Formats: sequence, structure tokens, C-alpha cells
Amino acid sequence: MKAVTEKLLEVVSDFKGKLWEKSAYSVREDGGCAAIHSTQHTHITPKPDGGGLDITVDEGTQGETAYIPACITHGGVDEVVYNDFHIGKNADITIYAGCGVHVEGEEGSRHSGIHRFFLAEGAKVHYIEKHAGEGQGEGKKVLDPQTWFELGEGSLLEMDTTQLGGVDRTCRITKGKVGKDARLLVRERLLTEKDQQADSQFEVDLEGENSGCDLVSRAVAKDHSHQDFSSLIRGFAPCTGHTACDALLMGQGTVDAAPRLAARCEDASLIHEAAIGKIAGEQLWKLQTLGLTREEAEERLVAGFLK
Repeated sequence: MKAVTEKLLEVVSDFKGKLWEKSAYSVREDGGCAAIHSTQHTHITPKPDGGGLDITVDEGTQGETAYIPACITHGGVDEVVYNDFHIGKNADITIYAGCGVHVEGEEGSRHSGIHRFFLAEGAKVHYIEKHAGEGQGEGKKVLDPQTWFELGEGSLLEMDTTQLGGVDRTCRITKGKVGKDARLLVRERLLTEKDQQADSQFEVDLEGENSGCDLVSRAVAKDHSHQDFSSLIRGFAPCTGHTACDALLMGQGTVDAAPRLAARCEDASLIHEAAIGKIAGEQLWKLQTLGLTREEAEERLVAGFLK
């Protein structure tokens, strides 16, 4: 792998200088496979057309980790990758994904990772996705991730998604269905700056009795950047749903937030929240009295907000 790939891997998937021992992994570099490895219970198989992967986790698998990062190291790359995750009954696994894009010239690059999750009864997945853009080139760094899911009875999908700078444009789409006694937990953290644009779209159908969803987005829009947040939770059965967007504005940054609910059952309990504002002046003043400059105080508060 290239040195720039290793640097990107450190950012998006906690790479420590050598590939992950005792774990399944697939590393994608500039549109091709750089490394791939399966374990006894987690199987990674390239799709016949080379456009993605099938990841299958055996029934009853416990405590395993899989890494599925992608890296683009130069301009002129425009790729779409389809990865399907089939999680067996009562399996429990942590999956690290995400993408890093490095551009030095005037030509930009784009990566769109389309991930589909199929969780069997009682399956549990902790999905950790990080995105980052790097490089001094003027070419646009574009990341357009999509996540689709079908959660079987009693299953759990916990998603932690993070994009903290460097990406010029992103459209993030998350959609799916939640079955009986299943739950979806989403924590999104998003930072834009300069003239960057970000669009986050969520659409969740709570179809099973006692299904649930908790979706929380925390965002910071700096400089002249703009973010759009939209969410729709539909309750078709006795269920609980919560969606919230908390955003901070800095400079001329702007945010549009539109959380929506649709109840199709009288026993659906659905809640939405949205809060947009600037950093409180008293918080800045308190940190500045401790010796920090205004810029340092703002950085400290933003880091705490997005933690």
C-alpha cells in the first residue's frame, strides 16, 4: 500500500502500521483491492464484477471485528462500491468502515460507498464509519455514503458516523426497516468549514411491534459552509422513535434542519427535536479567563460538542 493510503487508514480506521491481526478486513485503494482477509466466522468475498464485497458473519459469532475502509490517493477517481453485510442469527460484531480522499492537483475525486445491512434475529452490529479529506489540491473531495438496512426480530444496529473536516461535498443517505423488538441507534457528528456542503438524509420505517429508533445528529457549520439535515421516522406499529438535530453556527455558516414524524399506528410514540445556535458568549469568556485565545476556546468547545 502507498504511504498516503496508510496515513488515510490511520484517520478513518485506526490503522497502526500493520494490518489488523485476528480480524477480517478488506482495504480498497484507488478503485482496487489492496488487501483482503477472512476469518473462520467472518467471510469477505469480492463480488463477481469487482464492484464491491459480500461480507457474511456466521450464526452465533461473538466478539469479532471487521475493517472495510476505502482510500483514494489522487484526483480523477470516481467510484461507486456496493458492500452487502449478512449478519447471522445472534451474531455480535463491530465493523469499521469509511473512506479517506487525498487530492493534490486541480482534478477532484469522488467515492460513493453503498452499504446494505441484513440482520437476522438477535444479531448485533456496531458500525463505525469515518470520512475525511486531505491534500492541498484545488480538486473537490466528494464522499457520498449510503446505508440501507433491514433489521430482523430482536436485532440491534448501532451506527457511529463521523466527518470532521476536509470533505468539500457530501450527501449522506440512511434508509431502512426495523422489525419486531429491533432497535436502530444512530450518532452522527459532522463538521463543515470554508465553502463545504453537506446533506444528511434519514428515513426509518418502524414496522415491527416494540421496534425503536434513536437518531441524534450533532453538527458544526463554520465559515461559509452549509448543511442540510432531514429525517423521517414512520411508525407502523406500537413503537418508539426519536430524532434530534443539534447544530452550532460559526462565522457565516448556515444549517437547515427538518426532522419529521409520521404515525400510522395509534400506539406509535414518536418525538422530534431541533436546536440551532451559536456558541454561548459566557462559555467563551470562561475559557478565555483561563488563558486561552478566542480561537483556542472555540476549538475546545467545538471538540467537546462533537465528542
